Amino acid sequence: MFYLLAVIVLNTLLYSFFKVFPRFKVDTLQAIVANYWVCVATGSIFLGYFPVSSTSLGQPWTPWAMLMGAGFISIFNLVAYCTRIDGITTATIANKLSLVIPVLFSIFLYNEQAGPLKILGIVLAFPAVYLTTRVKGEEGKVPSLFWPALLFLGSGLLDTLVKFVEQRYLDTPQLQAEYTIHVFFTAAVIGTLLVTVLAILGKIKLHPRNIIAGIVLGIPNYFSIYYLIRMLNSDFMESSAAIPVSNIGVVVASTLIAIAVFKEKANRQRTIGLILAIVAILLITLADIYGRGI
Repeated sequence: MFYLLAVIVLNTLLYSFFKVFPRFKVDTLQAIVANYWVCVATGSIFLGYFPVSSTSLGQPWTPWAMLMGAGFISIFNLVAYCTRIDGITTATIANKLSLVIPVLFSIFLYNEQAGPLKILGIVLAFPAVYLTTRVKGEEGKVPSLFWPALLFLGSGLLDTLVKFVEQRYLDTPQLQAEYTIHVFFTAAVIGTLLVTVLAILGKIKLHPRNIIAGIVLGIPNYFSIYYLIRMLNSDFMESSAAIPVSNIGVVVASTLIAIAVFKEKANRQRTIGLILAIVAILLITLADIYGRGI
């Protein structure tokens, strides 16, 4: 239970930071790259040593960590581009509803339970996410299908990769911490190269406030991924239940924060979405409990 709640709370905290950043004119790309380096430092302090070395590069999970790190920076840029081209609603829905991909992989590859309650809960997640994230004023905007579809596929495969590596290689907390640091180290190196090129070309201007924002992001971001892996490795829930519950939980918590803290409107649409999301969480959780005979 702790790992699930930690994942929801930490991701909601990250969402809140991103909501605040525009007020301080923070360049999100620079903040994200700085955040990756802080994640590496945070993980190393938490672990007690810096695990990236010539020896660690020979670990069987290292190529997957590098792939996942590249995926992090790619998905971030894809979310930003999709938001700019198709709107925040389309980008958010494509990103959040990608939970169906790791769920399907968990059911078919790892023979996890897929009873009617779990299926109904996952189906309800679709309108729940749509209603809680739809932005007024974008209803008439007709998005292209390519970029949202690519974001949906990329986000889903990234979550699936976490489960695959956890299941195959990461059977101890030490390995889970080392793997997480390698992921962020890869993302940090790629992101730094990207920012350097953009700065040389004059596309962006470096500013200390972006580094400060990255420091604020880094600690919760590291633990959001570390605890996600710990959650999937625990016996609390099957991954086909834990992933949708955590994703929907983040949507619910983020929406409540947006209403309570950022004074966004709690209209009928959002209220219905929140109710559906809570029902979806309950159905998936009950399906997991009864499916495993707990």
